[in-house]
Amino acid sequence: MQEYIEFAGRHMFLFIALFAVIVLIIVTELKRFTKGYKDVLPAEAVRLINKENAMVLDIREPNELGQGSIIDAKHIALSVLPEKIANLTSDKDKPIIVFCKMGNRSAQACKLLLKNSYTNVFGLKGGITAWINDQLPITKK
Repeated sequence: MQEYIEFAGRHMFLFIALFAVIVLIIVTELKRFTKGYKDVLPAEAVRLINKENAMVLDIREPNELGQGSIIDAKHIALSVLPEKIANLTSDKDKPIIVFCKMGNRSAQACKLLLKNSYTNVFGLKGGITAWINDQLPITKK
């Protein structure tokens, strides 16, 4: 034990860096467990759509729709989602899969849905880009 204390004293910068990394890992994991929604890969999203009749919500802006969308996805841009959230579904327990281009903005929409009493919310990890990379079907309207 004495060696560890001696090491920490001689290499204070390394010890502080190690402590900082450990704290960041703990904080990141706590956020992941307490965020209230789950991130799903495209394969799991397909299972939710087929087995649980999940609603798919496209929150990209209109100028981003050129690469296509998931079949039967409902489009409500993130910028107008707060005003149109009541138009989604009356069944707030129905699974909802939210996606954007890369999966970054969908977290905001998921939090907004949870705040409005939707209980079964999922974010598509990697967004429409991951969906297309997995060669899953899309529609171009």
